[in-house]
Amino acid sequence: MTRSAERHVLQFCHGYDGPFLDCARQYASLFAYRGYRVTTVFLTGKANPEVAAGCASDEVLFMEFSSRAIRGLKLGAIGALRKIAASRDFQFCIAHRFKPIYIALLATSLPVIGVHHAFGDYQRRSRRLFAGIFRKRLSVLGVSNAVRDDIRSCLPNWAPERIETLYNRIDTFSLQRQQLPRFQAREALGLPADAWIIGNVGRLHPDKDQATLLRGFALVGKDYKQGHLVIVGSGRLEQSLKALAVELGVAERVSFLGQVPDARRYFRAFDAFVLSSDHEPFGMVLLEAMAAGVPLLATACGGAPEIVEGVGLLFPLGDAEALARGLEQLTWMNIYERAQCETLMAERLQARFCDRAVGEVFWALPMVTALTAEA
Repeated sequence: MTRSAERHVLQFCHGYDGPFLDCARQYASLFAYRGYRVTTVFLTGKANPEVAAGCASDEVLFMEFSSRAIRGLKLGAIGALRKIAASRDFQFCIAHRFKPIYIALLATSLPVIGVHHAFGDYQRRSRRLFAGIFRKRLSVLGVSNAVRDDIRSCLPNWAPERIETLYNRIDTFSLQRQQLPRFQAREALGLPADAWIIGNVGRLHPDKDQATLLRGFALVGKDYKQGHLVIVGSGRLEQSLKALAVELGVAERVSFLGQVPDARRYFRAFDAFVLSSDHEPFGMVLLEAMAAGVPLLATACGGAPEIVEGVGLLFPLGDAEALARGLEQLTWMNIYERAQCETLMAERLQARFCDRAVGEVFWALPMVTALTAEA
């Protein structure tokens, strides 16, 4: 296809911290070999060539606004994006999170597909009114059915096809090549080679509810002395969680590793992976554990059941006893059951959470076909 036949898409991201660089890659990769050129713009964050290289985009621009500069009316960001939009013949914009959606709608006349990665983005009346004003140009995606349904409940008069789901996903093959073998991963993390290790990765924050994880682990601790819990992440609850481990009598068998760069490389160190979060919107760590072949146990709320149900175990939010029963069940899995579990997880990744599968869903969405139809 010649350059003249190519069309242009603007992707507008809040920043590239945490999982959001890969989110930019995921959405840019949807347009590969489709006759589109993708310009990805980051609202915050310093210009970074490694970030630019990881976006899978034809062009990457860094606006370099500070968090303080985009409070209030965000007039500077609106003006800057208006100039970018005027300099290129964009067909439409994909904007991640509410601030970029807000700025994109005010700065441009483009149709905007807004991607929401969290619950509650439209619970404020002011945001509902704003979305209503731009209803003709705005369509919305949630990263899970749970997020989608939350948005639909806040915008009940919108047509369902204007508020849809597009799952996050991983490049399974690329990730598996990066993941270290079991014993090498344990050595790198300083973990015992012969222990039965439960992994948890996430901020030490009330939303992640590691307190219930500790209580559940303590309930089964007497049944397997070699059991070891590893919590990867940092946050304001670190000291209180360590104190709780002492109170429960399991501190010697719990490792708080803090922030581990590129933690998903070490998931094969775990014999089981537990996500104890309170209404996780999606749960990328679950996909990363699945790619490593690690059996899953997760809360039966938020977006987690859409990933885990049928291939792993679920327990009610905050129920330490049910979590303990799930851990016991995973502990007693034999080699054949683990192999079957690994097969089911691999099949789920390919059917629902890989670039190919999500790409097929994206290009069939009514909001997308309406924007990409040939003139």
